[in-house]
Amino acid sequence: MNLYDLTAEYLYLQEVLENLDSGIEDYETIENLLDITEEDIEEKAENYAKVIKNFEATVNALKAEEKRLAEKRKHIEQSIKNLKLNLEGAMIATGKRKFEKGIFKFAIQKNGGALPVIVDVPTEELADEFVIVEEKPDLTAIRKYIEETGDITQFHLGERGESLRIR
Repeated sequence: MNLYDLTAEYLYLQEVLENLDSGIEDYETIENLLDITEEDIEEKAENYAKVIKNFEATVNALKAEEKRLAEKRKHIEQSIKNLKLNLEGAMIATGKRKFEKGIFKFAIQKNGGALPVIVDVPTEELADEFVIVEEKPDLTAIRKYIEETGDITQFHLGERGESLRIR
């Protein structure tokens, strides 16, 4: 029986138990069934915990492998960049800005797209129309204000969430 079915059975038995009008024998029978169901749920919970721990170990191993591969990728990307810079430097130094060799064509040319904009003054000196201002609440300052004053006229503290912890 899966955890969903066990939970449904447990809740049903609990409801029957609460609404029981018959004698002690019926009560004891249902109470025994309820104990068995509780044990089944605990057994399932233990098995769930084992699966969760195995998944967590797998996730950690995958994260470590992702990190290793990302570092390797970055190293190879830097090598490509260095090789291109060396080749470009050699082409410029020798005056060979465009040529073909084998299956490749080499050329040094201007990049496409819009011309880059270079700002020569600090942002504070620019007119307002040229500055993007992003306003957002300072949640740390608001939390401190509420804790110090108790004033909750414009904001309030929310409830903490819940989560399952397996140790």
